[in-house]
Amino acid sequence: MPLRVAVAEDAVLLREGLVELVRRFGHRVIAAVGDAEALVAAVAAERPDLLITDVRMPPGDADDGLRAAVELRLAHPGLPVLVLSQYVERSCATRLLDTGGGAGVGYLLKERIAAVADFRTAVERVAAGGTVVDPEVINQLLRRGPDPLERLSPREQEVLGLMAQGLSNANLAARLFISAAAVNKHIGNIFTKLDLPVDTDGHRRVLAVLALLRA
Repeated sequence: MPLRVAVAEDAVLLREGLVELVRRFGHRVIAAVGDAEALVAAVAAERPDLLITDVRMPPGDADDGLRAAVELRLAHPGLPVLVLSQYVERSCATRLLDTGGGAGVGYLLKERIAAVADFRTAVERVAAGGTVVDPEVINQLLRRGPDPLERLSPREQEVLGLMAQGLSNANLAARLFISAAAVNKHIGNIFTKLDLPVDTDGHRRVLAVLALLRA
């Protein structure tokens, strides 16, 4: 079914571009605003199925958009949020993923919008409760190789990076040219090495991504 989407972006041309893309994807834009205060009011009034917002917005022109998104996630549990940023800001991704158990959240660089098919996938994956983190964030973190990631093999780090981008097990297998059984084994090793509790099986993919971002 078509999603009801709220868009928050202070740059008028980009905001209109996002609105047009969302409509092209077959969804409905129920609000398009240019500042954090209008964003909060629009979500309270319209209760969208998905919020797409910039990090930096008026009135403070700092991380007002992100702070509004975090507050809205706390006020409206389960609200899917896709945050867009001009630059890699690891703390932004972590703060967002810390809300609501990390489900239904995404953090992408604005340049990813140009890859229209991938952007549509990210929009619909987040709206469905998935987690999407920009590959450049992942690349920067994996190059650092900090603890606890040093426990993982290079292949396991690669798998974790792709998991953070929202790929399913089937897509992981296709991307890495390995079997589904091999993917399952790598993911199992990641969960074990990151000491993720077995009683949170449904959320361990998100917990693994959070471990990556917090490292």
